[in-house]
Amino acid sequence: MKNVTIHEAKTNLSKLIEKARKGKEIVISPGSEPVARLVGLAGTKGWRRPGSLKGKLRVGKEFFEPLPGAELKEWG
Repeated sequence: MKNVTIHEAKTNLSKLIEKARKGKEIVISPGSEPVARLVGLAGTKGWRRPGSLKGKLRVGKEFFEPLPGAELKEWG
């Protein structure tokens, strides 16, 4: 948990929001008493990055083989 002043929160709001997205909790205080808490929403842990699963997934040869006729009929 990180404590920041209101001035610091206004000045660095974008950076604090990014930290909250990554799971950190930010407490905002005008003085010594906390008045607000900035937390990320569930399910928004970070940006998706193209290629981040490269080399982690494998597709077998059977994926590219034609479907059997009975299964094709079900899709049609």
